[in-house]
Amino acid sequence: MRNNKSFFANIDWTLVLIYVLMLLFGWLNIYAANYGEGSHDLLTMAAEPGKQLFWIGTSCVWIILILILDGKFYTTFSYLIYALMMLLLIGVLIVGKEIGGAKSWYALGSFSMQPSEFAKVGALLALSKYLSQLNINLGKMDTQIKALSIITLPILLIMLQPDAGSAIVFASLFLVLFREGISSIYLVIAGFAIMLFIVTLKFELQVAMLVITIISGLFAYLLKKGRNSIKPAIISLVLGLGFVQSVGYLYNDILRPHQRSRIDLILGKIDDIHGAGYNLHQSKIAIGSGGFSGKGFLDGTQTKFNFVPEQSTDFIFCTIGEEWGFIGSIITIGLFLVLLFRIIILAERQRSSFSRVYGYGVATILFCHFFINIAMTIGIMPVIGIPLPFFSYGGSSIWGFSILLFIFVKLDAYRMEVLR
Repeated sequence: MRNNKSFFANIDWTLVLIYVLMLLFGWLNIYAANYGEGSHDLLTMAAEPGKQLFWIGTSCVWIILILILDGKFYTTFSYLIYALMMLLLIGVLIVGKEIGGAKSWYALGSFSMQPSEFAKVGALLALSKYLSQLNINLGKMDTQIKALSIITLPILLIMLQPDAGSAIVFASLFLVLFREGISSIYLVIAGFAIMLFIVTLKFELQVAMLVITIISGLFAYLLKKGRNSIKPAIISLVLGLGFVQSVGYLYNDILRPHQRSRIDLILGKIDDIHGAGYNLHQSKIAIGSGGFSGKGFLDGTQTKFNFVPEQSTDFIFCTIGEEWGFIGSIITIGLFLVLLFRIIILAERQRSSFSRVYGYGVATILFCHFFINIAMTIGIMPVIGIPLPFFSYGGSSIWGFSILLFIFVKLDAYRMEVLR
C-alpha cells in the first residue's frame, strides 16, 4: 500500500475542477427549476435542491473511498462487481418499484435507487478487464462474442424493466470496441441499420425494401469479384429484409404507445402539441425564449410556473436555456466537450490497456447521455428520459456518474505504478 500522502498526488485536477463546476451549475438550475411563490424551504430534505445537496455531499464520500483504495482493486474485482450489478438488475425485476411505467427502482424508505446507473460501472469494469487480458484479439469471432455478451446481458435485463433510455446508453459501449481493434464493418452495418429503421418507420415498407435492394446491388458491384459477389449480396438482401420486417414487430409490439408517439413526433408523422408533443413543445419555447443572454437567474417564466414537466431531471437543459440563454447553453456544452476531450487525452496516455479501455468507456457513456439529453430537449431525438450528467436531479444519477468518473481519475493517478 502507498502512504496516505500519495493518495491525491497524481490526480488530474482539471477533471476534478470541471466536475465541481458542473455540479455547482447543475445545482443552481435545480434550485431555479423548483423556485416559485412561497419557496422558503428549498434547502431542506423536503425539496429537490436540498436533497441534491445531500447527494452531492455523499458523493464526496464515495470519491474519497475510490481514491483511497489501491488501483489494483478495480482490476482484481471487476468481474465480481459486474456479477453483483447483474444480480441487482435481476432483483429489481422481482421486488422493484414501478415508476413511470418501468420497474427500474429499489424503494429504500423515502428514497429510491436505480441499479442501472451503477450497472454501467460494473459493465465497463468487466469489459475493460476482458479486453486487457493477454492474447485478446478482437479480430477473432469468439473474442467478439464474449465482449459483446458482457455488454448485451445488462441491455436485455434493462429492456425487461423496460427502460429503453438506459439500454441505449449500454449499447453505446460497443463503440469502445472500435478503439480496441474490432472491424469497422460493424460500424457500417450499424449505420445502415439505423438508416433502415428510420426509412421503415418514416415511409412505406415497400420503400424500405427498395432501399435494401439498391444497397445489396451496390454491395455486389463494389466487390467486383464476379460470381463471388453474388453470395454476399444475397446474404445482405435477406438480412436486410429480415431486419425491416422485425422493425415493424419492435415498433408495434415491443415499444409502448407513448414511445411510439415520441418517435412519430420526431419523424413528423404526427403533430400533437397538447398531447404526446406537449413536453417537447414547451421545451422548445423555454429554450428559445432565453434568447442570447437569458431571462436571468430565477426569472424564467416557463421554469417558474412548471410548464415543462420533469424540468429538474430529464429537461434540466430547458432551465439553462431559458434563464442563462445562448451563453449559458454554450458554456454547458463547452464544459462537456472539455471534459470529454480531457478524458480521451488521459485515456491515451495510460500504461495499461485496462485503464485505456475504461477511460474510453467513461467518455462514451457521458457523451451518450450528453448528446441524447440535449438532442431530445431541442427536438432532434425522441424523448427517452435519460439524465444530463452532473446536472439532472437524482441520487442514483449523481452517485453513478461520480463513481464512474472518479474510478478513472484513480486509474489515471495510479498509472505511474503500473509498470513498477
